[in-house]
Amino acid sequence: MKYLVAAALAACVLSVHAQSLSTAGTLVVVPAFGEVKRANDQATVTLSVEEIDKDKAAAASRVNTKMKQGLEIVKKADPQASLKTQNYYTYPVYPEEPPLQPGQLRKPRVPTSWRVGQSLQMTTSNLDSLPRTVAAAQAILSLNYLHFSLTPEATRQLEDQRIAATYQNLNERINSIAKAMGRKVSDAVLDTVDFEGSGNYSNRVEVSGSRALAMAAAPAPPPAPSVAEPSFEPGETTLTMRLVGKVRFK
Repeated sequence: MKYLVAAALAACVLSVHAQSLSTAGTLVVVPAFGEVKRANDQATVTLSVEEIDKDKAAAASRVNTKMKQGLEIVKKADPQASLKTQNYYTYPVYPEEPPLQPGQLRKPRVPTSWRVGQSLQMTTSNLDSLPRTVAAAQAILSLNYLHFSLTPEATRQLEDQRIAATYQNLNERINSIAKAMGRKVSDAVLDTVDFEGSGNYSNRVEVSGSRALAMAAAPAPPPAPSVAEPSFEPGETTLTMRLVGKVRFK
């Protein structure tokens, strides 16, 4: 019983001593976090065409014709879209060869056909007509890539909101810390604010391809079948920011 009473008295003494600790001049490091969201208002689409033929010129000619038709369709469906040729490739296709027997020499490889393709990148903020534009292009081209993001203007606006949200969170944390220390917020002086960028940027790699050779115009292909419109959900983009502040109490 004596030990219990002594322990209780010691705890009370430590508690009183802790409450009486001076916080004058204390430097407190306060992390803060901000997050903002906005619906995506821009889409990046990659459309492509590929042909395989024993005759390299015939394959390239069909690719060139289809890409030209696809470009005309996209330009007509979305005149404001930004278009860029992303890739053009030509490479041989070889047959499978059995494993070499001991002492057997490999014969020179002869391609059985040629694979030719080209890709078109389209960037647009006209999301309402995007399904209709893609469906029209899919009558000739194939959809290989689709990515939703924010336009530069929306990103700049969201950046202002992100900084404001992070700084507000810093003020809220300083208020809570001051109350926990039994100090007034007016006693706190903000010494340093360190904004740390998120660094979340996607670098797009631009791939340059070989130039297409001029060829005789191929016969007009039969009308392409119509394609049902796809369904897209643009979603939203979330931007976050971390901030570290140093607060000194008077």
